[in-house]
Amino acid sequence: MSEQANAARKAFAERLRDIRRDAGHTGLELAARTGINNARISRIEHGKAKPTEDDIRKWAIACGVARLIPELIPELIAVHREVEQMWLEHRREMRKGQVHIQSRSGPLYEDTELLRVYESTVVPGILQTPRYARDVLRINAAIHGLPFEDVERAAAARTSRQHLVTAGTGRNRYFFLVEASVLTFVHGGPEVMEEQLDLLSSVATRPNVVLGIIPPGRRKVWAGEAFYLFDERLVRSGYWSGAFRTRRPDDIALYLKIFEMQRQQAVFGGDARALIQDARGALQNWSNS
Repeated sequence: MSEQANAARKAFAERLRDIRRDAGHTGLELAARTGINNARISRIEHGKAKPTEDDIRKWAIACGVARLIPELIPELIAVHREVEQMWLEHRREMRKGQVHIQSRSGPLYEDTELLRVYESTVVPGILQTPRYARDVLRINAAIHGLPFEDVERAAAARTSRQHLVTAGTGRNRYFFLVEASVLTFVHGGPEVMEEQLDLLSSVATRPNVVLGIIPPGRRKVWAGEAFYLFDERLVRSGYWSGAFRTRRPDDIALYLKIFEMQRQQAVFGGDARALIQDARGALQNWSNS
């Protein structure tokens, strides 16, 4: 579990514990009032067991808060669902396949007016060329044991939303921050990578796009996991074993702060395009060696 998701789960557990304490009940008394085993109550309050929605209802009713604050039970259940959705295991998500995962995000991208992206290892998905996307998704299939025959369609689904960037009307705006190393991690071979660098150079000049590149020499904040900020309403971040997502205002504020700190390290405009040109030169030297 990610640090953020684990912290959110513990915070929810502490909230349930505080509700019990404020009601003046011991764990044994709450167990008698709810029928929830006392040992389970202790595990729930320490974040080691997940309460069911029925547990939460019984808890609030037994502590008397549901009568005083009628909206509390729906609020607690909504928060509980949000916490459980913060960390999604890839094994569970991937059962539906990469095509499903890539296709379902289309409406989210269309509805987002400002997408902020930080990437440290690959070109942001919405900026990937079809051949670059195929190579990245092929690696993903190998890691998670997914069918390779789906890679082509998954790549097509991923790149189908690229028109929002390249032919956008201005409603959809984009702010990309990438580590300079992203330009030199070769996916699909030199020809594919050169095509990808060309697309980045072209996109960087669009009026609805800001592209920042973080050179190693300007490092003040360490490189970290990639994350996507959809307006100020959703954060998604990927890891080897799972994906973190949240709509919690405090988490979104943290990622906005991190994005700003990374932005201060980046170069833009002509300086960014110069780094892309340097990467192209290094690629040509590498392919000729």
